[in-house]
Amino acid sequence: MRRLWKLVAVIVAVSGAHAATAQAYRPFDTSQLKGPRSGPPNAVLVLGGPHLSGMPAAFEPDQLQPLLDKLAAWDPQAIAIEALSGAQCDFMRHYPDRYEDSVETYCWNPAPAAKATGLDVPSATAAWGRLLATWPQEPSAADRRRLAALFLAGGESASALVQWLRLPESERQTGEGLDQALVARLETLRTRHDESLLIAAALAARLGLERVYAMDDHTADAPVAAEQAYEEAISKAWDNPATAERMAMSAALEAKLGEPGAMLAMYRGYNSPDQAKLIFDSDFGATLEEPSAERFGRGYLAYWETRNLRMASNIRDMFAARPGIRGLVVVGASHKPYLESYLDQMHDTVIIDAEVALR
Repeated sequence: MRRLWKLVAVIVAVSGAHAATAQAYRPFDTSQLKGPRSGPPNAVLVLGGPHLSGMPAAFEPDQLQPLLDKLAAWDPQAIAIEALSGAQCDFMRHYPDRYEDSVETYCWNPAPAAKATGLDVPSATAAWGRLLATWPQEPSAADRRRLAALFLAGGESASALVQWLRLPESERQTGEGLDQALVARLETLRTRHDESLLIAAALAARLGLERVYAMDDHTADAPVAAEQAYEEAISKAWDNPATAERMAMSAALEAKLGEPGAMLAMYRGYNSPDQAKLIFDSDFGATLEEPSAERFGRGYLAYWETRNLRMASNIRDMFAARPGIRGLVVVGASHKPYLESYLDQMHDTVIIDAEVALR
């Protein structure tokens, strides 16, 4: 018996030592090794905000002009948006058992564009890539219509809108692969309440950019077996004082819609540094401690972190071909602190304070 207790003591001591080591150990911190020594780093401005599709009736797109002026003054050279690429949507369509709901929710069906151009998503994606690689300094209206048609066939609606907005109004017509159905879609996109369109695509066209980068990712989506129990557990976790504070802030900002500069003030509020911890306390910190036996909150948190890691990798890839540029990322507010944290780990990337840029 004495030998047994000695063995238990050794096991406890070793376990305690391992736990202490695990707590004391700090992994290699790539954020502390920044460069390059020559040439500019990648500058990333992550603009968090509300989803414009959910804004109250008092919202009008023209109210975004002061915000667009501030962003234009920062002069991004590439813009990433919270949207799925056509290539990812095409991939997800091949796995309906897992992604059917996600495809229906987040992906436009490019069948009308395939009919008009004769190209499926992979073929259209290759075609618009080749076209941009040889893009002339002064493209014609026909060039832009052709590129818009290819973007639509490739499932890249926001980039198609960039080309449409860069056309003179007199040239926004059918031709070069754009039929009446596709023209109608582009006109619908032009006024849709969506930050990827009203902010990102509009700004890209204003700055003379040719496209935006769809960087969202939903490949971590998966059906939940006990859906009702899962939703109840997550909803209960979200019912907390931090969530109430966030809702009160949003309501106060929305109450001022119609006043001069209200949307700029709203984005300044959403991009205040104090929002990061509030977002965590309201949402992801709450689900981290969600107490169900099934650990529903932990499953939700895994999905969220996986999605943001993949989003961050897509943003990082945006800089691969043109290192040292300024990149704007337009996302929902809850993504902002996670994307900033992940992107700050990159050696040649600096994070720009959006609050400062919006002053």
